[in-house]
Amino acid sequence: MPKPINLIVACAENRVIGRNGSLPWRIAEDWDFFRRQTTGQIAILGRLSFLAWQSIGAEPRHAIVVTRDTSLAGPGVQTAPSLAAALALAEALPGEIYLCGGERLYAEGIQLPAAQRLYLTLVHARPEGDRHFPDWRIAFPRVVAQRESHDDHRRYTFYVLER
Repeated sequence: MPKPINLIVACAENRVIGRNGSLPWRIAEDWDFFRRQTTGQIAILGRLSFLAWQSIGAEPRHAIVVTRDTSLAGPGVQTAPSLAAALALAEALPGEIYLCGGERLYAEGIQLPAAQRLYLTLVHARPEGDRHFPDWRIAFPRVVAQRESHDDHRRYTFYVLER
């Protein structure tokens, strides 16, 4: 039996997750939540998500980058040519699997039977964007936890959803 897969994402009400290679918002509470959930776990990311993750000083955790560019490998970072190959590598590592983006990996991952849990920060806004999260409502209909929050710029809701 494969390890369960967790998806973790912040997305807007219109499902936007990115614009011009970065997030369309900066929410400190969401970043803290992401770090708490994924520290010490296995983070699977696409190449662009990994580069963005590095640029904001993400703490060390085991990362598997889905790319054919093996030059990204280094201490704590492996590369894999596909999501299937990344998941095979993750099976041999300690910790939970977190699928951390981008758009294409989320689209593939949400369809996998092993994808059992979604950690969703729903940003109550409709920004312009060029990257979107797939519609999750049918795949993850059960709300396990929900908490409203806000900062000086926007409101958002933290959800834990399951199949």
